[in-house]
Amino acid sequence: MYAIISINVQANQMFIFRYILSKKNRGVIIAALFLFTAGTIIFHYVEGWRWFDSFYFCLITLATVGYGDFTPKTDLGKWFTILYIISGIGVFLAFINGYLEFLKETRENRKNNRSAENS
Repeated sequence: MYAIISINVQANQMFIFRYILSKKNRGVIIAALFLFTAGTIIFHYVEGWRWFDSFYFCLITLATVGYGDFTPKTDLGKWFTILYIISGIGVFLAFINGYLEFLKETRENRKNNRSAENS
């Protein structure tokens, strides 16, 4: 039982790694990394949050979860959050969309390979 779970986890990790390295999605991945990095740095310095708290806020905000445990207190932080949300949700959704398209293509390729082997 544990061996099957381990194999599935390893297969999923390789799948995610292949998605990240794919040339088709490279622009969205770079934009997402830039957005998270810039947001983390800016919230760290503007709001005085710890590095992890700043990254956490960026992720929760762009995933549209918004727990409310962290909120910007400064005017500059609030303005940046508005711009961050407007630009970030598009990038975040493009990242998710690219991942789902990659998943669909991979499944179709596997299906085509299996049907070619059976022919």
